[in-house]
Amino acid sequence: MKHLIITAIFCGMLGGVYAQNSSGSSNSTSTSSGTDTTVTKNNKKHKNPPQVTLRFSTNDNDAPPKDTSGTPYVNVNVGKGYVRAHRDSLNSAKHHGFSFGLAFFPFDLGLALPMDNGSFTFKPQNQFLNYSTFKTTTDAFNVLRFGYRFSNNFRVTLGAGLEWTLIRLQNDSISTVNNSTGLTYKNDGISYSKNRLSSEYLTIPLSFDYRSTYDKNGNRFHLSLAPQVGFLIDGMLKQISSQHGKTHNYNDFHFAKFEYGGILRLGYGDFGIFTKYYFNDMFVNSPNQAGIKSFSFGLSYGW
Repeated sequence: MKHLIITAIFCGMLGGVYAQNSSGSSNSTSTSSGTDTTVTKNNKKHKNPPQVTLRFSTNDNDAPPKDTSGTPYVNVNVGKGYVRAHRDSLNSAKHHGFSFGLAFFPFDLGLALPMDNGSFTFKPQNQFLNYSTFKTTTDAFNVLRFGYRFSNNFRVTLGAGLEWTLIRLQNDSISTVNNSTGLTYKNDGISYSKNRLSSEYLTIPLSFDYRSTYDKNGNRFHLSLAPQVGFLIDGMLKQISSQHGKTHNYNDFHFAKFEYGGILRLGYGDFGIFTKYYFNDMFVNSPNQAGIKSFSFGLSYGW
């Protein structure tokens, strides 16, 4: 989970940078109400200067404050652990517009369940890849998002993020081996307390999101469908033993260099469930693993 902690700290630092940059002007006004704080900056060099509004909010769907002066502005929203910069309509009654920014969500955490030609039981030649179900996980989140909101109920978002699949091997005395003929293994004669094969991908999802109208509690239902592609960053075999301590072997382990699939999310308020499936083989140039595909499901936070 170290990569999640590092990313959270990174996003928090970015939020501080945005806040400091927004407070550099000598002419400012500040108002505060509830959980929102608005700071408006004006540049005196222009007759109708643009305004920069810094808003701290926990609701991604907040509309910008209504501007009666006819002056264009840019919103920087800080909330839900992310920094989001967007330009929207001058009339807050309009719900369409572009958005762009850094994001830490949707954040997905779930179980990874690789399948061998449609079965969760691996063929004899792939038994060395048998995994511990509740210790084989996936986690993913967006880093950048660019979208267009067609209405208050429908938007399309193009994202860029990271995804990890962590396969906890049941056999605690082998090492997976990457050679020219494919993925295989060797017996080490060592009992590992942790024997985990993992992959890391740069992902690009294109999300089609439907949101219902707000209910009396200020929440709404969400339905999202996203085709997604991914590019392999690296693979790793992590092992822990009393003989060698903690070791990390970085290699591609025949993981697919390019993956493509889809994600379905359904939720209410900030939370939901997701399921993800990739249509390509999980491993390439490895005949024995032909037909092994990646499937996962779990919990999702943020939209």
